[in-house]
Amino acid sequence: MTGPQLSETTIPGLLHFELEVIENGDGWFKESFQREKLEKLGLPVVEFVQNNIAYTADVGITRGIHAEPWDRYISPAAGRLFTAIVDLREGPGFGRLETFELTPAQGVYLPRGCGHAFCTLEPNTIYTYLLNEHWTPDSERIALNLFDPEIAVPWPLPKDQLLYTEKDATAPFLDALTPIKLD
Repeated sequence: MTGPQLSETTIPGLLHFELEVIENGDGWFKESFQREKLEKLGLPVVEFVQNNIAYTADVGITRGIHAEPWDRYISPAAGRLFTAIVDLREGPGFGRLETFELTPAQGVYLPRGCGHAFCTLEPNTIYTYLLNEHWTPDSERIALNLFDPEIAVPWPLPKDQLLYTEKDATAPFLDALTPIKLD
């Protein structure tokens, strides 16, 4: 591979990138986010203002499905995770699901209005995510139930092996959500 490559998705604006990981005697190197290269492939012009890093120690840590008021670019730095993205925006794609298994060789751009969930597949998974708005604990968040039968996320582990919060497991189902209107 000679740089990142874009994979198509069924959710408008959701972009899945294959990233080049260059192995060497010490380990590996990747350009997790290189604006010019990704924009040439279709990433919209986004001014990211915050970089967050999340670490999960155990397999099966499961969070989401959350839609937040910002665009996100997510890429693992170590480990592997399953990610589920649900379009919660008003329109014909409302409720559409895409899933990916992400390693350090992938990145995903999620436009605001898309709900995101993940499940760690390896211990000591680390992922970074860029935001185009500053995160605050009181930011508006729309939550969708992890186990909504209409969405039917194909979790990679049995439910009794997932480590999730009660809040995520008791969030409303899709039929109780008002689609997100974007300006």
